[in-house]
Amino acid sequence: MTDPECDLVLNRHISAPPALVWRCWTEAALLKQWFTPKPVETVEAEIDPAPGGRFYTKMRLPDGTEMASEGCVLLAEPETRLAFTDALAGGWRPNAAPFMTAILTFAAKDGGTAYTARVLHHDQAGKARHEEMGFFDGWGTATDQLDTLAQTLIR
Repeated sequence: MTDPECDLVLNRHISAPPALVWRCWTEAALLKQWFTPKPVETVEAEIDPAPGGRFYTKMRLPDGTEMASEGCVLLAEPETRLAFTDALAGGWRPNAAPFMTAILTFAAKDGGTAYTARVLHHDQAGKARHEEMGFFDGWGTATDQLDTLAQTLIR
């Protein structure tokens, strides 16, 4: 259930089927290609798409600054739903400063995928901070990059 006070939601149609969108989210080599909006790069990624699995990324900004995010997969329903959080690290280990939980859904529609990214925050301040960081532009651009990559995987 979405809480409009604390959650941000991005809905898109992706031209590739859910199986390929799933691969782009759960295969580290693919995730690195689209996960951050250019010119930011994802230089490291580790994803174990199983409950308790690690969801780790490291981004590099154009000025060379690197930022890592350590997370934990909460739910992995192949080609349907993926949920992860930075409140926990892999193996269910608590993280010191949680920020968000993401719930992604993939559903076959019109020859492609109805894609929803719902990002939950602890409170309105966290949601506002994420919006100010450019959630819609950043996640929107990354989703466009995901769509482009997933289409290249169609055989």
